[in-house]
Amino acid sequence: QVQLVESGGGLVQAGGSLRLSCAASGRTFSSFAMGWFRQAPGKEREFVSAIHWSGASTYYADSVKGRFAISRDNAKNTVYLQMNSLKPEDTADYYCAAARTYLSTRQRAYDYWGQGTVVTVSS
Repeated sequence: QVQLVESGGGLVQAGGSLRLSCAASGRTFSSFAMGWFRQAPGKEREFVSAIHWSGASTYYADSVKGRFAISRDNAKNTVYLQMNSLKPEDTADYYCAAARTYLSTRQRAYDYWGQGTVVTVSS
């Protein structure tokens, strides 16, 4: 069992930056692929970014490519999402998720989910 707790959300002006963190419990964190997803009001949850258990491979949604960066520290059981040049359309609840099997952009691949952290970008 893995428990995930996100933090770092908040209110920021357009063009600003935030860094989200996701702390995981459990000794098997380093074997999980990790992903970030988001859900804006009135919209379906969508993929944002994902990282291989080793950190060697990363995926990004086109909408965040070049602005967001995912990373992980397996010694700290934590995955990060650095978000720069934020836009109002980035406003959403952000969720981290852990996948036991493989790195994926699909929600169905992820076995464990956090409760989310809210990011609001004002114009």
